[in-house]
Amino acid sequence: MANLFEPVQLGAIHAPNRMLMAPLTRGRATRDHVPTPIMADYYRQRASAGLIISEATGISRQGLGWPYAPGLWSDEQAAAWQPVTAAVHEAGGRIVAQLWHMGRVVHSSVTGEQPVSASATTGPGDAHTYAGKQPYEPARPLAIEEIPGVIADYVHAARNAIAAGFDGVQIHAANGYLIDQFLRDGSNHRDDSYGGSIENRVRLLREVTQAVTDALGADRVSVRLSPNGDSQGVDDSNPSALFAAAAEVLQQIGIAFLELREPGPDGTFGRTDVPRQSPVIRRHFSGPLILNSDYDLERAQQDLDSGLADGVSFGRAFLANPDLPKRLQINAPLNSPNLATLYSQGAEGYVDYPALEEAAA
Repeated sequence: MANLFEPVQLGAIHAPNRMLMAPLTRGRATRDHVPTPIMADYYRQRASAGLIISEATGISRQGLGWPYAPGLWSDEQAAAWQPVTAAVHEAGGRIVAQLWHMGRVVHSSVTGEQPVSASATTGPGDAHTYAGKQPYEPARPLAIEEIPGVIADYVHAARNAIAAGFDGVQIHAANGYLIDQFLRDGSNHRDDSYGGSIENRVRLLREVTQAVTDALGADRVSVRLSPNGDSQGVDDSNPSALFAAAAEVLQQIGIAFLELREPGPDGTFGRTDVPRQSPVIRRHFSGPLILNSDYDLERAQQDLDSGLADGVSFGRAFLANPDLPKRLQINAPLNSPNLATLYSQGAEGYVDYPALEEAAA
């Protein structure tokens, strides 16, 4: 049986342990979504992860509505990512870029245009904007002739990621963002070839993943899904059937690994009574399966022992503990994350969490 501290092969990437750093939006780029030097320090500090999945990174101005989040659609952005990936590699780490289109959960004051989605719907709650929180705006449905352009944006950003020194990419198809909005029948009300049946609703995921795989090779491409429960107002009436079909598509394409965000009924950052879908997905996807949400060492090892998981991604634990693998291996106490600085700008709550040696000094 696998141990959390043993290596695992994730496509072309040899991870020295099975503790991945989950993608974490942090908001330390510029207003033009260009990475900044402090981001190199942040990711370098966490290079002992088996693999770092970067914060969600916009594929286009249309798709990036989070203030101070980075992008990968311009040459300037790609060039500014190069010191970040170099810092991780110099520290012995590996890093992939998570590719992000937010769909309807953006605001026009950030993107400069009306939100787009699978259908004419509106996200619940408020958007983060440079002027503070503002209610989400009604989204317009993407016209079918626009979809090839969105797919091309994913491919362009993926190529920029490799040019910037990333070891691969992850397609963000989770958390109620654009691809998730197409996947689930609560938000996809289309009557064309991208709506209605499960096969049609999985089509955008399949086409994006295939196009990025054709560009980079399957061994450099992974996907993130959130198959159980509501996520930013996006839900499905039959998640087991939907995500079994999605898993089969990703199995056929042969992606490097699949990551699942699965909050439980007592989740600390989202919760649901909808059962975890990983046991269903495991039956349809034989590649490396990475699980996420509220894991500790004991629970992680249990899912490795059962064969359900091949690795676990840790989010806020890595945020607050740059040397998390070492801490868990020797059972050292963990720093607690400062939730007030999750999305603020500057060093506080970002690069000032002490490693063990610093804490002891």
